[in-house]
Amino acid sequence: MDMAATKNTNCTDERWSLEGKTALVTGGSRGIGHAIVEELAKFGAIVHTCCRKENELDKCLEEWKKKGFKISGSVCDVSQRDQREKLIETVSSIFQGKLDILVNNAGVAIVRAPTEYSAEDYEIQMRTNFESAFHFSQLSYPLLKASGNGSIVFISSIGATVAFPAGTLYAATKGAINQMTKNLACEWAKDNIRANTVAPGLTKTSMLENYSMVI
Repeated sequence: MDMAATKNTNCTDERWSLEGKTALVTGGSRGIGHAIVEELAKFGAIVHTCCRKENELDKCLEEWKKKGFKISGSVCDVSQRDQREKLIETVSSIFQGKLDILVNNAGVAIVRAPTEYSAEDYEIQMRTNFESAFHFSQLSYPLLKASGNGSIVFISSIGATVAFPAGTLYAATKGAINQMTKNLACEWAKDNIRANTVAPGLTKTSMLENYSMVI
């Protein structure tokens, strides 16, 4: 066996250890969010997540408990301001006023021709995709600052930079997230808070089957 290769592998494992780190992942019961929750937990993080549907969340928590992951959860509709505030109060209590990682993942895409979007379609996507990500970042700021090495990760989309059919409003919300990430990265660097965006391409999840696409 190549000892140098073995050494490199061990160094990588140690480098990416998240043992004892705390994380909040929005929309973690399915799709990309579910995968993020599990990956963080596999690396040792203590994770809290949220979901709109209690039965869906309970099922996930039961599965994660069997796997030995340190994951808790709350029912939360991220499109509602009061529920976002309640979630952060819960997270602050669970993690003793500190948060290492915030993953703004929750999102929805309503697929229609530009002329067919309703006012409700606009409001739902803006509140869920953009407003919630900004508000969660605001609310989490003191917790991330208190950790001494906070990290915010926004889940954007390739659709923010490349046009695709029937996704005008969704793409606009993700474009806004990209710019917000740049501003927060600059403004909060002094507080040792990093801000980054991940922009996936078309991803096959249960959301896609219901015309709610993560792209």
